[in-house]
Amino acid sequence: MGGETIKDARHIKTKINDVKKPNDAAKTASAGAPDAANPAGPAGIEKPENAGLSGQSFSAEVPPTYAPPKRLDRYIAEDLRLFSRAQIKARKLAAFVNGKSVKISRLLSGGDKITLFWEKAPDRIVVPENIPLKILYEDERVVVVNKKTGMVTHPAAGNWNGTLMNALLAHKKLEAQEDVRSFIAHRLDKDTSGVIICAYTKEAVFFLSSQFKKRAVKKTYYAVVQGEPLEKQGVINKRIRRDKRDRKKFEAFDSPAPPTQNGENAGKKAVTRYKTLKTFAFLDRKYSLLTLRPKTGRTHQIRVHLRSIGVPVLGDPVYGFKDRIFSGLPLMLHAARLCIRIAPGEDPKIFRAPLPKRFRLFLKKAAKQRKTPV
Repeated sequence: MGGETIKDARHIKTKINDVKKPNDAAKTASAGAPDAANPAGPAGIEKPENAGLSGQSFSAEVPPTYAPPKRLDRYIAEDLRLFSRAQIKARKLAAFVNGKSVKISRLLSGGDKITLFWEKAPDRIVVPENIPLKILYEDERVVVVNKKTGMVTHPAAGNWNGTLMNALLAHKKLEAQEDVRSFIAHRLDKDTSGVIICAYTKEAVFFLSSQFKKRAVKKTYYAVVQGEPLEKQGVINKRIRRDKRDRKKFEAFDSPAPPTQNGENAGKKAVTRYKTLKTFAFLDRKYSLLTLRPKTGRTHQIRVHLRSIGVPVLGDPVYGFKDRIFSGLPLMLHAARLCIRIAPGEDPKIFRAPLPKRFRLFLKKAAKQRKTPV
């Protein structure tokens, strides 16, 4: 069966078969999957066997003036916003450029015609779970929660239960749903505690998300770090990219580099302001309490930035140093304050989450130690 030609916000000519394009569903039309009598996908390209009859397809044309060349997987994730790079692998995506089968690392240029096939995601139902929540604010549009450490924001591979979304479904007395990401306006890492805002309507999600995208939201975090910053306060202005040696990690670096031959760019701009409040000495080690105000919102931004200046967050299992004094301590990072508008025409509201127990216990213990002048 054929698909319906559309144009997305980037003026990319696209055709979709049997799928609503993520993040742009309102602009797409659904059509049936190819059947045995019509195995061809878009532009008459034969559908690969591993996609199956339940698979889905998508076609697009790169704008003629598009430059510089970019890897196909990055183009899918960043320009088309069809899948994340992790999802591309999980969906066993098969790619064709100008009618020829290509690897996902293939560089794209202006005018290239793309056809993609992938496996349909297995249906996963998110069920309500009676999990206690600390509600800071709630109305018919939004809810603000003081998230506890160890709680994942939304269900995903490996974490289908015990998430904030499971808890919110029960809190709102809603039935099980297939897609609860529509609640999400922003995220906190699993082990980061503190203020997070979610939405109950699509309009509210769009309004909140647009403020984060425009960097109109003011966020304040507290962190206990290993060591003492060389400067008591400052701005960490380092770009962040995925670690080439470990794709689950990120790395910060000082200066941007031009795109490389394989299409990788110089990461994303990231800016974090910090200020040292106190520094404590425990035996032969130092620890510092910082306030942080990230201007951007990159994945792991605060944790990566602090590691890059030699003071990782205490309790960080990914970016931290081994610590014999506070071994086993949870991540000492807390989203303490959020300033955001919750409805058009209203003034910004400020939401605060008090210091959690793990911070209070640390500070109580630190108060008994000799303080280093700061």
